[in-house]
Amino acid sequence: MDKTIILTILLIILAGFLFWGFQTGFFASIFSGPVKPAPLPEGIVLFYGQGCPHCKDVEDFISQNKIEDKVKITRMEVWYNKNNAALLGQVAQKCGITSGSVGVPFLYDGNGKCYIGGVDVPNFLKDQAGIK
Repeated sequence: MDKTIILTILLIILAGFLFWGFQTGFFASIFSGPVKPAPLPEGIVLFYGQGCPHCKDVEDFISQNKIEDKVKITRMEVWYNKNNAALLGQVAQKCGITSGSVGVPFLYDGNGKCYIGGVDVPNFLKDQAGIK
């Protein structure tokens, strides 16, 4: 085989590997360094994922019922922020929730209790805001 053909094949394989690495985030995860969770804010913390339909439902509920007029909520996005995702994992462990059961929306009440999903989170917020 000609050296040019071998070099061309190797370059195509290398290009494919690089394309795959950038598309999957493989290189970003290697070169970004260790994930360091942010400190847990005090009070109620709502973990959500950007683009999550259940999280949008919770956000709509908060807006429609003016929950934030009565209750302070700190939001932390976890799908695109690895530090916040690591913090979510730590908070879930405090609540006795295994990593396989953690989903968003996920609410930490600031007192050691956690609520997950589009039903439990709004119910907790209703109670905190005094809504019947």
